[in-house]
Amino acid sequence: MEKPKLIWVNVFFFSFTFAMAAVAAPLYGWYVGYDGWQVLAALLLLGYAGMSITMGYHRLWSHRTFDAHPAVRVILALGGALAIQNSILHWSSDHREHHRHVDDNEKDPYSARRGFWYSHMGWMLREYQAQRYHDYENVKDLQRDPVVMWQHRHYWQLAWLTNLLLILVIGLVHGDMLGTLLLAGFVRLVLSQHFTFFINSLAHMWGSQPYSDRNTAKDNGLIALLTYGEGYHNFHHRFASDYRNGIRWWQFDPTKWAIRLLAATGLARNLKRYTDERIERARAAMQFDRARSRVERLPGREQVVRRLQTEYELLVGRMHACYEAKRALFESRRKALPRPDVRELARRYRELKGMWREQRRQWKFVLSQALELAKPNRTVARGA
Repeated sequence: MEKPKLIWVNVFFFSFTFAMAAVAAPLYGWYVGYDGWQVLAALLLLGYAGMSITMGYHRLWSHRTFDAHPAVRVILALGGALAIQNSILHWSSDHREHHRHVDDNEKDPYSARRGFWYSHMGWMLREYQAQRYHDYENVKDLQRDPVVMWQHRHYWQLAWLTNLLLILVIGLVHGDMLGTLLLAGFVRLVLSQHFTFFINSLAHMWGSQPYSDRNTAKDNGLIALLTYGEGYHNFHHRFASDYRNGIRWWQFDPTKWAIRLLAATGLARNLKRYTDERIERARAAMQFDRARSRVERLPGREQVVRRLQTEYELLVGRMHACYEAKRALFESRRKALPRPDVRELARRYRELKGMWREQRRQWKFVLSQALELAKPNRTVARGA
């Protein structure tokens, strides 16, 4: 099959910016040098562009996981132009197609099943999606957003303004325009773009799948460090309308923290999130399905699968009872019920929470036994 035509503008753009970042910038650093002020400017602009993509393009506009004040939307729209990843409207349209047809080689704009290079940036170098390039039927809601449409109409003017004029002004104030342009301009731009591209490529190829294996999306803490929390991609594809990607306190997700800060100051509202129970159920279901698939080929598998099924149902039942008790306790405090009633609900919640914890320990033990039996050259012990 003949390959689609090259998009020469994109080929030249990516080649030129990479050459400036990988060749010109190091040579300038070697012969002239950069100072801390230029490094700081590059890091600040890198963070601004990256957070504008993750918080704005991705979580605010593509998935509508929260609402933001118009001033915040304008700031994020300008940062998106700084990142040079197309307009909000176009980026969001592509991304919604990706979620709708993930891993479909024909319909997913950057399907990881077509390989690392294609999903990373090859999809932007040829006319693979020419038939829908200006089809924005899936973002009609965004076409009613004045900030989105303002940025879309003036995207290239804003891109030049933020990537050339702004950088040159910073360089003029600093006294080294060329060095600032190379470091805060080209190096920052290339890093920002490839960090985003890693989400389409590496985050579908390298990591774990604790919530779902229905597509290639993976959780990877290292990628999260480079992408402001977007590396928890398996969670994101399973719970796309949640404003968080990293849900554990120790998971690096500065985009989530920034959204919470905006909400605390009244600049964001309607933060969407899935319930803890639904997330825990998805994790347990994934563990059960994975263990069951591994023991399916064992002799005497019926006993092992039956025990897995029994312990899994107990786990889900006690999990549900615990969360129901937690909700009842919360409602009692909200409605200011009599103290004895609240104390009784609190006691019941603690009791059910303890039962759930005990069942989780039992579930982990049964899982480990099943996975041990499923290892090569192992057979099911008699009476298991």
